[in-house]
Amino acid sequence: MNKNFTALFLKDLEKHKDEVFAQWVAKILNICPGGYGEGDVLLGLRVPQIRVIAKKYWKNINLKEVEKLLRHEIHEVRLASLMILVEKYAKAIDVDKYDIVKIYLNNSKYINNWDLVDLSAPNILGHFWYLSASLTDFWKYARSGNIWKERIVMVSTFYFIKQNRFAETLELAKMFLTNKYDLIHKASGWMLREVGKRDIKTLITFLDKYSHVMPRTMLRYSIEKFPEWQRKFYLEKNSHSL
Repeated sequence: MNKNFTALFLKDLEKHKDEVFAQWVAKILNICPGGYGEGDVLLGLRVPQIRVIAKKYWKNINLKEVEKLLRHEIHEVRLASLMILVEKYAKAIDVDKYDIVKIYLNNSKYINNWDLVDLSAPNILGHFWYLSASLTDFWKYARSGNIWKERIVMVSTFYFIKQNRFAETLELAKMFLTNKYDLIHKASGWMLREVGKRDIKTLITFLDKYSHVMPRTMLRYSIEKFPEWQRKFYLEKNSHSL
């Protein structure tokens, strides 16, 4: 992609700018002083609008330019770049999948909000790590102490879960029992819930062992689909009950 093409890509995004919607999204993404999204810049685009633009350009943009866009100050530009990386990874046309993985790993500090993580992590790192003989980077992310790397590694296991492989998700959930971030509790509970959709006995075994010490948010997310009596049972066992 040449500079003129990049300019057209950015212009396509900017023409959908909506300041009122941007203010609403800022609340959802906690883009405010002291928030985990502090300092981010929003145009105010809807996700379907971004997806249409990403699909329009993904074939013609090269990885070097995508990497530049992934470092852009505007949130929706980074989101669009991740949509492009996901598409390129899935199709693997004229690119090596590992080149995309390297871009992702080398620029994870720019994948710095939950929507960016959730859209991309399972489809790129999840698939790559699932097929990998080594999970060195996987466990480095898990032990990083960085909220976004921790969310990336947990949500990446969604791909594992879809293949009925639960061990890594369960191990991460145990590691994150004492994690300080609510966003990690939410991600962990979400992934545990997904495990339960495929193997309820595995989820019940985990809950019977750890529900009493699970962060309240993690527990609530994990039992969201349970019948009322069962949710009440586990919530009453929980030491974090209010």
